[in-house]
Amino acid sequence: MNAPSTHFTILLGGDVVPTDRLARQIAGSRVIAADSGMRHASILNLRPELWTGDFDSVDDRLDAAFPDVEREVFPAAKDLTDGEIAVEAALARGAKSLTLVGAFGGPRADHAFLHLALAIRLSESGIDMRLTSGTEEGIPLRFGKQGFDLPSGSLFSVLAMTDLDGLTLVGARWPLTERDVPFGSSLTLSNEVVGDLAVSLRSGRAILIAHPLGAT
Repeated sequence: MNAPSTHFTILLGGDVVPTDRLARQIAGSRVIAADSGMRHASILNLRPELWTGDFDSVDDRLDAAFPDVEREVFPAAKDLTDGEIAVEAALARGAKSLTLVGAFGGPRADHAFLHLALAIRLSESGIDMRLTSGTEEGIPLRFGKQGFDLPSGSLFSVLAMTDLDGLTLVGARWPLTERDVPFGSSLTLSNEVVGDLAVSLRSGRAILIAHPLGAT
């Protein structure tokens, strides 16, 4: 008997565009939906093993579409977002890697920012993280060298959450070598992949935001 997958897809409430690239990234993963993120299950051909949250953004039609999925319902007055509750549920079920689908866009910019910060925190604890809308992706940077499977021509930015020390970009139209980048600098925005993109970072917290070419 095969061991259960440790890769979980979390369906969040932000925007999602179904693409072949996204389908490959979540293939074979286990799925948990957070509140209205369940609406993405049908277009991505997924059946979550758990639906959780306070369900305040779930209309009657969506509620009726998935009667057999296990639910954990929380009160609206709670200390965590529905998305973080879903992530905690995945970790409790043995998740070692997480793909947060619907992590960008939507009506709440504060939730999108929380997903970026949460991804960095979990990455620092050893969890492999990817945030995606299908056409936009976010991957936290770890210390040392890190490669990215982005097609040549893809746009990307390194979004610094702190001062960055020793940032190196290889395979970029505008490369950097051992560059210190202050928090709030636009130096690392709007770059382009021109080969095999690799990023090295000595210290600091940052996330790479990319628009993979052809992911439409």
